Amino acid sequence: MPAASDFAQSIDEAARTLNKPRSLADTLQTIVEVACNSVPGFEHVGIATLARKGEIETRAFTGDLVLRLDALQYDLREGPCSAVLQGDDAVSVSHLRDEQRWPRYVPQALGAGVRSQLAVKLYLDSGTLGGINFYSTVHDEVSEDARALARLFATHAAIALGHAQERETFTEGLETRRAIGQAIGILMERYDMNEDRAFAFLVRASSHANIKLRAVAQELVDVGNTDHAS
Repeated sequence: MPAASDFAQSIDEAARTLNKPRSLADTLQTIVEVACNSVPGFEHVGIATLARKGEIETRAFTGDLVLRLDALQYDLREGPCSAVLQGDDAVSVSHLRDEQRWPRYVPQALGAGVRSQLAVKLYLDSGTLGGINFYSTVHDEVSEDARALARLFATHAAIALGHAQERETFTEGLETRRAIGQAIGILMERYDMNEDRAFAFLVRASSHANIKLRAVAQELVDVGNTDHAS
């Protein structure tokens, strides 16, 4: 059995890896790869995020088995992955073949070769971000060490994910403001509008076409750039 110092080192290395600045997509993929290497007993790992409107999406994964079984659990509202997003902090299942709680999910998971499973919630004080889902097609037992390490890892992963989401939101905000500003400038020059009228024009176009304001602005900017290039 690995010593406590080995687990401490694994967590330390994982934390340093996760907290390097990177894009949201890269952060998500790094989380699943580091989780697969750090938590013993699992060969397949995925991370699902929870959107503000309640949609659940598996954003990064180590293989198609994860994608298929994650989606199945969220559709059926059964299984460890679903349970952690419905309230539990962590759910582990050894000897999946003996599990009685999820009669619709378990037969399909067994058919895919799953023998044990672990799901851990990702959350911060602001709320639930999603969950990390672990699957094994080799091992029947989920060890106590694996459960403890997964929960520690999830704490660091949630912090890294939260930071990545904040960076993406900030970047998107800057890009949106820049596109709208450029579009307003084009309208002011082309149609001799003042700034308020140009912005109102964009808002009406967005509402009429049922397209986000940023998309309308970006399309106008793209057309303007094409016109200048030609």
